[in-house]
Amino acid sequence: MLRIHFADNRQAPVWLADEHFTFGADATNDLVLKDADVAAFHAKLRQENRFYYLTDLGTAGGTFVNEERIGERYQIRSGDRVRLGSVELQILDPAKVGARTGQAPRWLLQVLQGENQGHKYHITGSMTFGRSVKCELCFSDPELSRRHAEFFLKGDVLEVKDLASANGLKVNRERVTTAVLQPGDQVQLGSTTLLVIGPKVSVTEAIDEDATVFMAASELPPITAPSPAPKPSQPRPASPNPLKPAIANAPVQAAPASSRRNAILVAVLIVAAGVALAQQFL
Repeated sequence: MLRIHFADNRQAPVWLADEHFTFGADATNDLVLKDADVAAFHAKLRQENRFYYLTDLGTAGGTFVNEERIGERYQIRSGDRVRLGSVELQILDPAKVGARTGQAPRWLLQVLQGENQGHKYHITGSMTFGRSVKCELCFSDPELSRRHAEFFLKGDVLEVKDLASANGLKVNRERVTTAVLQPGDQVQLGSTTLLVIGPKVSVTEAIDEDATVFMAASELPPITAPSPAPKPSQPRPASPNPLKPAIANAPVQAAPASSRRNAILVAVLIVAAGVALAQQFL
């Protein structure tokens, strides 16, 4: 059995339990959609042999499935997105989606300023934002590019990426090319401002291979004291150089006083003898 979910979570999901199911603004419809773009009797869904077929009831705004305008008896499958005016619905089969659907974090974008102010849009998978009708989040803001930006989930983390738009993308008033979003962030696209609503998710930062890695003291290897150097042995006396005379290395000793007096006396006698010899020849 299929179930209808509102993209902006305006009300609880609705089961498609009946064979005939109608959509419109009139109070007699099975699913009443009070929206200016929704006709009084907008579309009907019929179940035949466990298959579901959706038919537009000739409305001016049309009925769209996965952003393709449909006519009569368009087969609906689990995972299809149905849009009636500005109301977006998602058709899901809980048996196929699995138990994780109810446990997955819910990310919402609420319009704070701009078209559809106050509306909330549920982000699932990858959703483009822009003026093109092929965008999952289609706005008529003239400052938007046809494909302005993309919101996408990586696991439980919501990211936004600028799709080379003319006016750019801002997160918390700072222009970015891509950014990881956290609850409370404000995303500005053209003149439209969105508030990010979702779970608090921790993001693991990429490790810079060139960054300096600091280790706690408890993780450092123990410092080993260096082994003490061996004590030097007593120096050996230098061996004498056989090429140098031993006398050169001998200490010079002063001559005694008596030896000096004798030398002076000898010198005087020699001088006197020389004088006497010279007088004999004169």
